[in-house]
Amino acid sequence: MFVQIIEGRTSDAEGLKRQGERWQTDVAPGAVGFLGVTAGAALDGRAITIARFATEEAARANSKRTEQGKWWAETEKLYEGAPTFTESCDVTELLGGGSNEAGFVQVMKTTGVDRAKVERLDENLGRIAELRPDLLGVVRVWTGTDSYVEAAYFSSEAAAREGETVELPEELQASMADFADIVANTDFIDLTDPQLR
Repeated sequence: MFVQIIEGRTSDAEGLKRQGERWQTDVAPGAVGFLGVTAGAALDGRAITIARFATEEAARANSKRTEQGKWWAETEKLYEGAPTFTESCDVTELLGGGSNEAGFVQVMKTTGVDRAKVERLDENLGRIAELRPDLLGVVRVWTGTDSYVEAAYFSSEAAAREGETVELPEELQASMADFADIVANTDFIDLTDPQLR
């Protein structure tokens, strides 16, 4: 899998949403290798798009299409300043990956982590998910040796907030303490109206 992440600020979240819908109707039909997208804007105007393709070659081929160029020329105007692009083929899907059924997506941009420690914590995610039916899946995109962008998909924001209060069994509490250390260097972007395809 190859992932392209677009980040920026917008004062027109609805405009970006409309452009996302236009991409699906006007551009997606010819986008060979397109797997899906998670996009949206937080209440503070931070906008993020996580587009997934089967291969880097497929993503590059799509970028060269005339339809894509026209669409992007219009979309780019909706950002305040130039958006940034991050790409990676180092992707981990947990609990089945992204879910189009999610009503809330929490994006976590984390830096300065020990990857081996993160992956050890993943071993307990299945047990934690049993206690958190609100958590539908996770996609983690490694953007460097010690940094990643992760999208966690929840049934709703209310369910996610309630789930955060669930008391875990003693054997999992140490894992959650380690997780708290990891997310100490995390920027959270809450998408309360995510676009999922």
